[in-house]
Amino acid sequence: MRGDCRGRRATRRVTGILGVGIVALMSGCASLDRNAHADSLAAPAGLKREVLKAGDFRLTVFSRITRADKPLRIYIEGDGLAWVSRTEPSLDPTPVAATGLALAATDPSANVAYLARPCQFTPMQDNPRCDIAYWTGKRFAPEIVDAMDAEITQLAARTPGQSLALIGFSGGGAIAVLIAARRHDVASLRTVAGNLDVEYVNRLHDVSAMPASRNPVDVARQVAQIPQIHFSSEQDKVVPPAVARRFAAAVGGDCVRTVVVTGLAHDGDWQTRWKDLLVQTPVCGVSR
Repeated sequence: MRGDCRGRRATRRVTGILGVGIVALMSGCASLDRNAHADSLAAPAGLKREVLKAGDFRLTVFSRITRADKPLRIYIEGDGLAWVSRTEPSLDPTPVAATGLALAATDPSANVAYLARPCQFTPMQDNPRCDIAYWTGKRFAPEIVDAMDAEITQLAARTPGQSLALIGFSGGGAIAVLIAARRHDVASLRTVAGNLDVEYVNRLHDVSAMPASRNPVDVARQVAQIPQIHFSSEQDKVVPPAVARRFAAAVGGDCVRTVVVTGLAHDGDWQTRWKDLLVQTPVCGVSR
């Protein structure tokens, strides 16, 4: 039900943190055309929409591939409109602000792809596997990671032999880490307000555990050799900087760095800062 912010009543405690910006956006999101907003971000940047079949899911992608002999940067969206209140999940997790897409649209690289999370932007009738569980308690489940990894493999085939740079916003940061831990073509990793320790964030907000989901901090050592930067904001009350620091400590070594900015809420205007942040190149051999 695109553009509809009504949710099915939940009888249990909230699973996972609230979707980004829900409380502030609830009053107007029922009438907002989230697809039109996404197109308005993507079109000026030359990002073309398509739907890829990945595992049992059909996943929406926006991409711009102009040089097959250059690396590919892949952006992964956050959790989107997962909840409409602390007890009421959304019927459509398509993001309102689409911060991950806004970041991708700012990137001037030759090859840029944006991956919506399962069930975002793709009409529910075209994706029968979609279920509320996949944007609440199972949003980092193994089958979700499998599907998004398969999607990345399809995109990587368009730049054969080239490396990948993964960038994840919020819950997309968790997905980026979980995928990087299983691939051998990821040359760098960046997260923006990334949920890098799901159990810690859920405890922080006193919400239910997510036993059907994977926790990126559990694979931290598996990405220790990948150059990476994790950006967070001092004013972020949803995923505070302590989350990135905990993840960096679990990674160890000299390939991980955390950067804290000021003046941005979790769902703030990261896009306006992104060009300046993007020039910070992840490298090994630097202090955290």
